[in-house]
Amino acid sequence: MEFKESDYGQELNLDLYGCNPKIIRSRKKIQEFIDGICAEIKMKKYGRALIPNFGHGNPKTAGFSLVQLIETSSIVGHFSDLNNSAYLDIFSCRYFDAEKAALFAAKFFGAKKFKKRLIVRK
Repeated sequence: MEFKESDYGQELNLDLYGCNPKIIRSRKKIQEFIDGICAEIKMKKYGRALIPNFGHGNPKTAGFSLVQLIETSSIVGHFSDLNNSAYLDIFSCRYFDAEKAALFAAKFFGAKKFKKRLIVRK
């Protein structure tokens, strides 16, 4: 799938499995990830990131989430304490190297495996 200048944007969905539990349970590390991924794919942050830790009433939903607005849209993530997994969505109306973003995220979180999907928005 190729991004064309006439396309509205692209969205990268990443499912990261077997992540390093110390990293996905650290607000500081998640902020480091946001700073790093924005630099890696050349996106400019808009405001401060929201990085709450909640959902503790159910083991399936417990963990950090992140929302970082970028000048061309957003980076959103949810981290599962139960499964040591991370679920990330990067959407931008400007082209970015999705492969580079996926590899950066997998390496940063120490994922043993990952699944990626790229959607081009028309």
